Amino acid sequence: MSASAQLPPRCWVEIDLAALERNLKLIRASLPASIRYVAVVKADAYGHGLPHVAARLMHAGADLFAVANIAEAMTIRELSADWPILLLGATLPDEDRYLADYDLAATVSSADEVRRFDAAGRAAGKPIAVHLKVDTGMGRLGVWHDRTPALYEQIRASASVRLAGVFTHFASADEDAAFTARQRALFVDTLGALPGLDPARLFIHADNSAGLESTPGAGGPFNAVRVGLLQFGVLPHPHSLLARVHTEPVFSFHTRVGLVKELPAGTGISYGRTHLLQRDSRIAILTAGYGDGLARAASNRGAVLIRGHRCPILGRICMDQTVVDVTDLREPIPCGEAVVLVGRQRDAEISLAEFSHWADSIPWEMLCSVTKRVPRHYKTPLGL
Repeated sequence: MSASAQLPPRCWVEIDLAALERNLKLIRASLPASIRYVAVVKADAYGHGLPHVAARLMHAGADLFAVANIAEAMTIRELSADWPILLLGATLPDEDRYLADYDLAATVSSADEVRRFDAAGRAAGKPIAVHLKVDTGMGRLGVWHDRTPALYEQIRASASVRLAGVFTHFASADEDAAFTARQRALFVDTLGALPGLDPARLFIHADNSAGLESTPGAGGPFNAVRVGLLQFGVLPHPHSLLARVHTEPVFSFHTRVGLVKELPAGTGISYGRTHLLQRDSRIAILTAGYGDGLARAASNRGAVLIRGHRCPILGRICMDQTVVDVTDLREPIPCGEAVVLVGRQRDAEISLAEFSHWADSIPWEMLCSVTKRVPRHYKTPLGL
C-alpha cells in the first residue's frame, strides 16, 4: 500500500453495495419474470467503480452487462470468463479480434461492420455475437429503421456472425412521450418486418431507466430492459414505469473542514470577489473543489451539510477548496469536521438531483465528474 493510500481522506465517495443489490432486486420484482435485466455499467459504472459494482450485480443476478468499450469489458472479464457482455459503442477495426478473444457481443449498425465481424469470426474459428441496433430517431448509432431488413439478411447470411439481440434507443424518454411512442411503434414494426426473427432466442430491448414501459402486456416482443442510473438509486424520470420503485441512493460524496475563520462584513470571498459578506461572518474552508468534482457552476448557488445543517457556498468554487457560510451554526466547528456534499446527514439530505441542478447539469454527468483523485470507499467487501 502506498503512503498516500494510508492518509486520512480529505474528500471521498462512499458506495453502498448492499443498497445496490437491494435496488436490483426491487427493480426485478417490479417487472414480469420474463424480462431480463441488462445492467448498464459503462463509464466505470457511472463513477461508482466498475469491478466492485459488477461483482455485486453478478451476485444479485444481472443477466447481461452493457459497457461502452472493450477496455470496460475486459475489466468484467477479470471477474467472470463467461458472463454475457454487450458493447454499446462502435467497435473500431483494430479492436475486432478482441470480440472473439473475450467472447463479447458487438453492436452492429452497418454492412461494413457485419463484413468485418464475419472476417474476425472466421479468423478466430467461432462466430461473433452481435446486437443489431435500429435507429428509430436517435440519430446516433444504429441502422436507419427502414434499412434494417437488408442488414438483418446480411447478418443471417454471414456464417461467422451470430445474432444475439435487437435493440433501439429512445432520444427523449424523459421529455417527449409522443416521440417515444413513435419510436417504440417504429421499432415494433421493424421487428415485424424481419423474417424468421425468434425473440425467444434473442435479447429484444428498447427501454432504459428513464422510460421503462415495455412489458409483455404493453405490446411487442420485448424481453429485456437496460437499467443504468436507477440501479444506483437515482430516478431519471419521475413518470417512468418504475417511478414507484423506491430505490436507495448508492452514492454519497463527502469532504472535510480545513479551516474556520471570522471575517467582517464587506469582505469579498474567493476569486473575482463574486460574493461580498453582508454581515460579520464565520466561514469554513472545505478541502474539496472542482478538482474533485464540485462544479464551478454551483458557486454562490449550492450548499453542503455540516452537522445536519445546510450551509451555503460562498463565492467561486476553487480547484481544491470551497468556502461555505457557517455563521448560523450555534456550535463550534472544528478543523477536520465531516461535510456532506451529496447524501444524508442527520435528518437532512442533499440529493444527487439537487447537486446536479446547482451545476446546470444532469446526474449522469455529475457522477462521472467526480475525479479519480477522490477515493471510493465501499461499505461492503468486494462481491459479498
